[in-house]
Amino acid sequence: MASSIPFTPSIRNRLLAALPPGSLAKLWPQLTPVDLELRQVLHRPEEPIATVYFPERGWCSMLAPLEDGDSGEVGLVGWEGVTALPVILGEAFDDLEVMVQCPGTALSMGADSLRAAMEGDPVLRTLLLRYVMLHHGQVARTAACNGRHHTDQRLARWLLMSHDRAEGDEFPMTHEFLSMMLGVRRAGITIAAGALQKAGMISYRGGRMRITDRPGLESSACECYGISRRASERLFGLNAGTRGEYWR
Repeated sequence: MASSIPFTPSIRNRLLAALPPGSLAKLWPQLTPVDLELRQVLHRPEEPIATVYFPERGWCSMLAPLEDGDSGEVGLVGWEGVTALPVILGEAFDDLEVMVQCPGTALSMGADSLRAAMEGDPVLRTLLLRYVMLHHGQVARTAACNGRHHTDQRLARWLLMSHDRAEGDEFPMTHEFLSMMLGVRRAGITIAAGALQKAGMISYRGGRMRITDRPGLESSACECYGISRRASERLFGLNAGTRGEYWR
């Protein structure tokens, strides 16, 4: 029963928080709090997925590794979701790498335990499958965005997505990491970030990024950010509003 979980209000992961009390009560004993360290690899390509993570603070990048050693980001997972999507779909492996991009915390559980929980709880299974569809849309939108939109628009979109998942207006970031995330050369990132900083939308210094004008950043981003955000709102039954209303 819900009354047997006195710490339910402290759950920050939106996917878990969206579960009915009964479903959460059954799942809770199998969840373990863990720390997420910067650049920690949670899942490696073509290796069995043993653990699933529900981020509560910080966020992770879904990376597609290439033969030349580079990687390209295809999606983000923060406190709105869960890692190891192949497990939800009945698969044990993935060809993507999941790496912590901003340190934080998560609730983890064994992949086998999640499979068993999904088999015994149709509500949990439906919610997780809906999230897989949501994340699929984010990946597809990222592919279209990378192919059609300018670097400054893509950077604005990516910074907004990161800001949504951050604890505050500032989070760790380097040009090297941005270059890998957006799949462009560092020189291109320097130019795009410099333009946003000159316009007063961001402040960047010493590997720290601060969002100083979110409305301005939203106006500079392409339509892809708004489309992905509205899809998330539909999943969680939320109305469009300010960042505080939606993510906090």
